[in-house]
Amino acid sequence: MDERILQFIRALRATGVRVSVAESADALRAVEQVGVMDRETFKAALRTALVKEARAIPIFEELFPLFFGLGEPPMAPAMNGLSPEDQRRLQAALQALAAQFGPHLAALMQRLLQGQPFTPEELEALARYAGRQRVREWTDRQALARWMQRGAGLDERLEQMIRALLRMLAEAGTDAKTLQQLEAQIRANRAAMARQIQQAAGMATLERLADRPPEPSEAELMERPFQELTPTDLHRLRQMVARLAARLRTRAALRLKRGDGRRLDAKTTLRVNLRHAGVPFDLRFRRRHLKPRLVVLCDLSTSVRHCSEFFLHLIYLLQDQISRTRSFIFIDDLVEITPIFAEHRPEEAVRRVLMENPPGYYNTDLGNSLATFCRDYLEAIDRRTTVIIVGDGRNNYNDPRLDCLEIIRRRAKRILWFNPEPQPLWGTGDSDMPLYAPLCAAVHQVQNLAELAEAVDRLFERGGV
Repeated sequence: MDERILQFIRALRATGVRVSVAESADALRAVEQVGVMDRETFKAALRTALVKEARAIPIFEELFPLFFGLGEPPMAPAMNGLSPEDQRRLQAALQALAAQFGPHLAALMQRLLQGQPFTPEELEALARYAGRQRVREWTDRQALARWMQRGAGLDERLEQMIRALLRMLAEAGTDAKTLQQLEAQIRANRAAMARQIQQAAGMATLERLADRPPEPSEAELMERPFQELTPTDLHRLRQMVARLAARLRTRAALRLKRGDGRRLDAKTTLRVNLRHAGVPFDLRFRRRHLKPRLVVLCDLSTSVRHCSEFFLHLIYLLQDQISRTRSFIFIDDLVEITPIFAEHRPEEAVRRVLMENPPGYYNTDLGNSLATFCRDYLEAIDRRTTVIIVGDGRNNYNDPRLDCLEIIRRRAKRILWFNPEPQPLWGTGDSDMPLYAPLCAAVHQVQNLAELAEAVDRLFERGGV
């Protein structure tokens, strides 16, 4: 039993549940105290020792039956209780349906009638056939189960065959009560087979997850390019963003405190020192506002989407260090999203923006988006405004509208460009980055969260905006 518990703990870790060595030892000691005879007490002891976060409870509940289940789902022969005449009708109907639905479905129907479950070897073959090598995350188990069910024949065609069988038996004279009992057992056996496949898919997924390399550290994850992030990586990075923003906010506040931006105010100094015959005993200073005003334009096409997501999240978590921000997103045209951030917390606002604006692959048109900005939103920019564009500078061979970017450059304090593409790719294919770059005060490569955080941090350096 100890080995089974340790396998269960490894499975929890493989699906993202944090379990320490001390907690594993606590679980073994708890089971030693309560025993395994009472299943619910045993389960409660493991849950108490191993689960410390609410989000881990559903995972625990899903995994527990896989390792400590009650055996194979019960199946019973559906033909029990049938009269010899009904059994003869049943075999005749099966022979007729075999020609219509094929031998594979006919054999599966025979197994349902006989109450014969899948063997471990058959489940292993189904998992291989369904492509378990494609499994990358715990959430992939549902897709694997669907593929396995389809491969086994537990799909709509089987449902059609069951209905056809019952209809033929009714037409042959089988009474309604017998048909009802027969249908109930067939469907119960089918559900049991589906549960078998669900359990097998879960175990196959856990085996695949156990074989993958250990999770990268936070530092390694921040260095991983955006386009290589898995759903698990994205989940971890989203949890890290708030802590990262807190560090950036502290650094920005310290810079503001050390360099308060004061300049000698000569006129006020001379005026207040008239009582000293103009000798400047009393100095007066003028305070310069250091907090930036930002206008951000974020590309939400698929290739740039994650970079834009994390940039928006960081910027709005740092709002106390920014005078004012207006935000826009684009794929083939520009849309303002500032009101969404005014009404919701940053994480919720970003989620809504991504949900309401689906990704696009081949329809990016930055030139058209710049033209829309110049036509409808140019008043958002003044001489104190820094414009930040997050995107790869690809236009699908459309007009880049350099004239619009030039208008923005003349009106704004400066333009900064954050490009998540590797620099050697700038200018290849439909990339207009070499045309845009000369109009920008700075262009930053932001392939990963570490580079993005560094570029955002520079905004708050003296003279950075």
